Amino acid sequence: MAEPEADRKADTAPETGKADTAPDADRKADTTAEADRKADTAPETGKADTAPEADPRAVIERTLNDAELEWESPEDGTYVVTLPGTRKLSTTCSLRVGRHSLSVNAFVVRHPDENHEAVHRWLLERNTRLYGVSYAIDQLGDIYLVGKLPLAAVTPEEVDRLLGTVLENADGSFNTLLEMGFATAIRKEYAWRTARGESTRNLEAFSNLTRDAAK
Repeated sequence: MAEPEADRKADTAPETGKADTAPDADRKADTTAEADRKADTAPETGKADTAPEADPRAVIERTLNDAELEWESPEDGTYVVTLPGTRKLSTTCSLRVGRHSLSVNAFVVRHPDENHEAVHRWLLERNTRLYGVSYAIDQLGDIYLVGKLPLAAVTPEEVDRLLGTVLENADGSFNTLLEMGFATAIRKEYAWRTARGESTRNLEAFSNLTRDAAK
């Protein structure tokens, strides 16, 4: 008995290609997995932005050594620097690395014997022109230069500039402060030395004060 034509067509009809498309789906899955692996192993970006900054201690020590300054570190993060001067023999400057900032402290001169108001007025006016530090007095009235610098700003250039400002305003202003705050003591010292025939060489800068004492 002859098979119906429709049955023969059904038997000989090709499959719909499901088997052919399955490997294609697998290939897509493999491609997706490969992309995921690449994403997982891709190098992170922006590491340069999060790199740690230079240690401020190392920056300070290198700057002090490059400037050939005499210094010591009594404890970690603290530096005592000797700045050679011309009017003063030297100025001692303390640098202290804190949690967020670098503190600067330098002794200028002890509390004035006289003319306090004029001395303090001069200091306040001078403060308006200073960089990084300012004049201040302690509980005894002794005069210092003090300041703070954010740790992020601690670079060799900034440390050098800060020390230069300290030296200029501790050594450079020394004679002016002595003339205003110690005039009587200078005149007495000059008279005492000349009466005994001793040298007055280191008082020559105050000749405007000692001129009357010599008469």
